[in-house]
Amino acid sequence: MTGVPQPHPSPKSSPPVEVVEYTDPLCPWAWGSEPVFRRLRAALAGRVRWRRAYAILFDHDDDAPPDPAAETAWYARYVEEISSHSRAPRAVRLSRMPADSWPSSLVAKAAVLQGDEVGERVLRRLRESVFVLGEPADTPESALAAVRGVPDLDARRLAVDAASGAVLEQVRADRLEARRPVAEVLRAQGGSPHPGAAKETAEGGHRYALPTLLVRAAGEYRVVPGWRPFEVYATAVEELSPGLSAAPAPLSPADALERYRSLTDPERSLLTEGHWPPPGAVRVDTAGGPLWLHPDEAATHPAAP
Repeated sequence: MTGVPQPHPSPKSSPPVEVVEYTDPLCPWAWGSEPVFRRLRAALAGRVRWRRAYAILFDHDDDAPPDPAAETAWYARYVEEISSHSRAPRAVRLSRMPADSWPSSLVAKAAVLQGDEVGERVLRRLRESVFVLGEPADTPESALAAVRGVPDLDARRLAVDAASGAVLEQVRADRLEARRPVAEVLRAQGGSPHPGAAKETAEGGHRYALPTLLVRAAGEYRVVPGWRPFEVYATAVEELSPGLSAAPAPLSPADALERYRSLTDPERSLLTEGHWPPPGAVRVDTAGGPLWLHPDEAATHPAAP
């Protein structure tokens, strides 16, 4: 889809192609999209600017559910249905429905200040808090606790940065940006159990469905909403920058676990080639299939046996 994109940084200061991922650490469809997004990020590494915009799926001024237990049971069934499509792990028991996306979004945004790799690993732990552990990282304390032990993470700095006005303004800007969707996503698009039509907001506007990828370059854009296969995203990138999105070569199981530290079955199928599991891999069983951890990751991961 083409059109006039939203304002974006000058090509003098960033690569000519920008990918904006509208997401939320506590979104089940975003969790289910991680295998494809990991493959796409590997294909585009070093050649695009990949930026996450936190859309705030659960806002802190949302009304509290009248029956928390019933709401949690409903949400657990909803996550189970999504998992049946994505094959993503899901918690054996969900302690509660996530109440607030702000704490995990602030922590995820602050973590990037310590480097992209630290940011990736922190976001992953935040996602796993709800979809593996069943304990949503929806308070400042639980969000910081979920990422404790991430390699190279300065936990004290993270707590300070996540509570800072500068990071708060960044996430506020993300939330606002997500509520200014391009026109193409205002109507449903077929071909997926989650087609990604923009969601109506309480204020009478719309926000991007999660996840949505917006690819921008040279005065044009392509938007890919909802849950899609790798080829759809690759085509969107290819139309703007031919030759950019070739699929990456598969990694050996050991190299993939060393690189990503945490892999689901859909991820290891999409990203690796060879005998599985590699030596030392730690298996964590969930209601939706196993999560595989690098032994060093398992040493500090709250879900490790």
